[in-house]
Amino acid sequence: MSSLKELKERVWRCNRELPQMGLVIRAFGNVSGIDRERGLIAIKPSGVMYDDLTVENIVIVDLDDKVVEGKLRPSSDTKTHTELYRSFPEIGGIVHTHSTYAVAWAQAMKPIPIMGTTHADLLGTDVPCTELMSDEMIQGDYEKETGKQIVNTFAARSYKEIPMVLVAGHGPFTWGESPEKALYHSQMLEELAKMALLTLQINPSTPRLKKTLIDKHFKRKHGPDSYYGQE
Repeated sequence: MSSLKELKERVWRCNRELPQMGLVIRAFGNVSGIDRERGLIAIKPSGVMYDDLTVENIVIVDLDDKVVEGKLRPSSDTKTHTELYRSFPEIGGIVHTHSTYAVAWAQAMKPIPIMGTTHADLLGTDVPCTELMSDEMIQGDYEKETGKQIVNTFAARSYKEIPMVLVAGHGPFTWGESPEKALYHSQMLEELAKMALLTLQINPSTPRLKKTLIDKHFKRKHGPDSYYGQE
């Protein structure tokens, strides 16, 4: 079992990579990671600039949103993270950004259509977008309701096969079996959002990718018959 110090260091490194990847501006966005055995989450503190972020700043909270270690307030999105950790038991890390292209799709309240093999290499379907939150949800426990809205979007979807979502009017959340994998998905989501937008600008009538190509590219990287990469 790894130490909480190691988890904090990994979450700190992933947070520090967000601005380097061009996925955040100022103090927007956050990365978290969970120790499933202890039920403890390491997450970025609220409003701290990435250049000022240290391992010691990373806050530890439990699955009930209680701070158990750290002098700073955790991210304002903490309740969204804990809702996802409770509902998606096989994830180990979450990333939330306000990256430009993914946010543009979220603001348009549209899923990102699967239009090419780059997308199909990662996902076998569109990137889903949630419904716009109701006034009651917004005026209630907003961050927790955001998490519930994401969970509801996956009622008939696999959170393991689709490790990302757009929250309508807000922005993207991604996850994975580790903070590092969630960060990878966040970087890839931004590229898919950019490619789809540029494709539709060149040809607004571009159709979704044909199913045979989707299946070929997705299955060669995922599942029991995958053959991409090295053993």
